[in-house]
Amino acid sequence: MDLRGVLRRTAMSRPAVLAVTLPGATELRLEAEAEVRRRGWPVAHAPAAADLLLVCGDPAPEDAEWLDGIERSMPEPALRIVAGERGRIAAALDVAREDLRDRTATRRDSSPPEASGDRRHDHHRMDHGQSDHAAQPGHEEHGHHQPADHQAHMDHMDHMGHDMHAMGEVAGLPMAERGDDRDELRLDQLHVPIGPALSDWPTGLILRLTLQGDVVQVVEVDHLPVPLGPRLPFWGEPWLRAARGEEVTRGSAARRRCAAHLDSAGRLLAVVGWDDAAARCRRLRDEVLPGASREGIGGDLRRMARRIGRSRPLRWSIAGLGELPADRARAAGVTGPSLAADGDAYDRLLMWLSEIERGLEELDDTRPLAPDDLTGPRGRLDGPRPPSRALLDVLPELLTGAEFACARIIVASLDPDLDELALAPVPGVAHA
Repeated sequence: MDLRGVLRRTAMSRPAVLAVTLPGATELRLEAEAEVRRRGWPVAHAPAAADLLLVCGDPAPEDAEWLDGIERSMPEPALRIVAGERGRIAAALDVAREDLRDRTATRRDSSPPEASGDRRHDHHRMDHGQSDHAAQPGHEEHGHHQPADHQAHMDHMDHMGHDMHAMGEVAGLPMAERGDDRDELRLDQLHVPIGPALSDWPTGLILRLTLQGDVVQVVEVDHLPVPLGPRLPFWGEPWLRAARGEEVTRGSAARRRCAAHLDSAGRLLAVVGWDDAAARCRRLRDEVLPGASREGIGGDLRRMARRIGRSRPLRWSIAGLGELPADRARAAGVTGPSLAADGDAYDRLLMWLSEIERGLEELDDTRPLAPDDLTGPRGRLDGPRPPSRALLDVLPELLTGAEFACARIIVASLDPDLDELALAPVPGVAHA
């Protein structure tokens, strides 16, 4: 093995992980993120930088095409594993690392590269810490409206910003037509799908945007199927269990709310590019959830909130984006922090931080949560529709007219939880 092979095999001791989460698998995502961070493995934000594709959740047959598209965009030796059961991710990553190292050691550098349409990958099932090798043939590329086919380009397009419209082709997507923009100029229109596997993106969300230049003109909101079943949405679980008559402490609900807001803040900060603060939010999230005491974590949480809230560059970068006054939010059925914020993306971030600090006082509260307390992290869970449904419904209004580079910030500042879409009306509770 030459030096390049040695270096590649050494790198496989810490493979770069691209995690993709399916609807209904929030707990698995949190477990995977915590485990990857504990190992110090790099996190890939695009398929071209990934060695390992980690799918959290059970893929449906219709997911195969876009997951195959992501895997085909990964450099060899690419490996995909599926983790569909809690407590198995650590073992799955151990097996995957050894498999990648073995593949790297045995692969001949002199072998001719395979054509992308003929590549074959071993898909590993890791629910029980074991691997099943099942070679899958490559698929022909499909039309440009398939979201996964261009997932590798989306992160790159974020950095292209204002230069997008200068090219005859953007990220491999042909210009579709021409139309008048807001300045009455004839500009190319480009139809761009975003999601569902974009990093720091709401699980399962798909947006189909029509762009003129770098301005969003039309927005269509779509999403992957949300599985129905007895499992409650992870972030709203304490309140929904209490509504069923189960005994849930106020401290448990406060922990879940704090962790949910830390998770949302981490996504928004990562999208903005403040990676250190995003990582800190996620570390604190993973300490709050399993039971860190108020005394043990309160100081770190307050310092983190103050640092973020005092950052002028952060405020300048997101203030004015996605303005949603309270009257418009209320008319659209929005509840929770996005209603209380009564403002833009920066106001929503500050509202999350404020609720995190208020929740600190209840982390160790052992009193029972009242059954009629049904305000989860994203709003009222006893309304005529789930709170995240209202957040999805206001997205087209907030994104239309925004620059493409700002679209992800606006989405992250709302952070809808698509798992809530499977909610049935809460029995025995009057709807708001």
